[in-house]
Amino acid sequence: MKNIISHKQDTKLQAKNVELQTVIIELQKRIVELETELSKLRKNSSTSSKPPSSDIVKPPKTPATNTANKREKGGQEGHPKNERSPFTSEELDSVTNYTLDACPDCGGLLCSSNEAPKVIQQVEIIEKPVRIDEHRGLAYWCKNCQKVHYGKLPPEIEKGGLFGPRLTAETAYMKCVCHASFSTIRKYLRDVVGIKVSRGYLCKLIQKVSNALEQPYEELLKQLPSEPWLNVDETGHKDNGDKFWTWCFRAKTYTLFKIVDSRSSNILFDILGKQFLGVLGCDYFSAYRKYMKNCDVRVQFCLAHLIRDIKYLTTLPDKATVIYGETLLNAVRDMFGVIHKRETMDEKTFNLLLTKTHQDILLKGMSNVPQTKESQNMAKRFRLHGDAYFRFITTPGIEPTNNLAEQAIRFVVIDRVITQGTRSEQGRKWCERIWTVIAACSNQTHSAFEFIYNAVQASFSPFSLKSN
Repeated sequence: MKNIISHKQDTKLQAKNVELQTVIIELQKRIVELETELSKLRKNSSTSSKPPSSDIVKPPKTPATNTANKREKGGQEGHPKNERSPFTSEELDSVTNYTLDACPDCGGLLCSSNEAPKVIQQVEIIEKPVRIDEHRGLAYWCKNCQKVHYGKLPPEIEKGGLFGPRLTAETAYMKCVCHASFSTIRKYLRDVVGIKVSRGYLCKLIQKVSNALEQPYEELLKQLPSEPWLNVDETGHKDNGDKFWTWCFRAKTYTLFKIVDSRSSNILFDILGKQFLGVLGCDYFSAYRKYMKNCDVRVQFCLAHLIRDIKYLTTLPDKATVIYGETLLNAVRDMFGVIHKRETMDEKTFNLLLTKTHQDILLKGMSNVPQTKESQNMAKRFRLHGDAYFRFITTPGIEPTNNLAEQAIRFVVIDRVITQGTRSEQGRKWCERIWTVIAACSNQTHSAFEFIYNAVQASFSPFSLKSN
């Protein structure tokens, strides 16, 4: 009887043990899933494509242990002074000399010295910084046709209206380059310049400038497909509450922005066409991959994005995945080690070592791949598009990262935060045109204000354009 009871208890314990082991396995799977989800939530700008501004919670800085050698504020000893160059004599409007009749200490006679005078150059705005001109078309009565006719005003005066080309250009400059609102510009014109205008008039003024910039913008837009290389990026844009996208195309000498309601590859087809012969620098977004596949376009995927995605693998709970990620990171470090030693090698040696490290990265990316989803995705990326990450090795002038486009689009993101987007098609056209002007002038170290002024002056009167 006791044996029967003991056997039943053993059977129950074995069944319970199997049940508990099943529960443990399920819990272990759940722990791995939760740790993976936690790793995704902990993504930051160093392990993903998220912007640095998204790193809201940051660990406190480690307090300095050695305060004895802490650098003082301000200019450092031994560093050259950074001083503004004085104005030239041609730039001065007036020169005032101050003299002494006698020695200020003893009252003795003074004679001229060969020492250079003490000079202070002072810049000041004049009390009335504008000139107000009145243009009159005198009235004449025609007895024959019984009508009043007026003297014909110059076309640049008629088209300019209240504001001349320079004040119009300054208003546009304040609106976009300085991120000033219509209310702020209105207050500035009222309190500083002494001119009262409405916000509605300022809006019409901006539309005039937008129209003046249409031709140079369209010329750059047509030039994009013929560029030997382009870096491309995109960011969100709000238009009257609707979702739009600002596309950034960075060429060697200019940058162009285009606001559209899509983030798909169709935008690339429309702007660059299906026969783009240059090299496209971009991130790994699906629109670029589709454009690359359908049009057989050469692409340089961003190495910085790849490195961040590899770093993400090292934060996952699976040990095999961590080892896989660290192996790839070490291989990438070896490649950049070669790049940093470029000046110490001849051309042939450098190309051989760079090619070797490139092949080593691809080999390690496709070998001994763990069975986790993230590792398999990374290996698939190397199999399908591995060579597109190293196009810069065989194509001179191509950057290994997409930093050029990301830097160019930063101004747009700042403007978006300040202005909260646009409200109409006219607003979108204004933004893409003026952003293009600002970025292109920055690329070529030209004055954006002078470009805007010349464009406005040409639109008011094509025959009165002055070269600056």
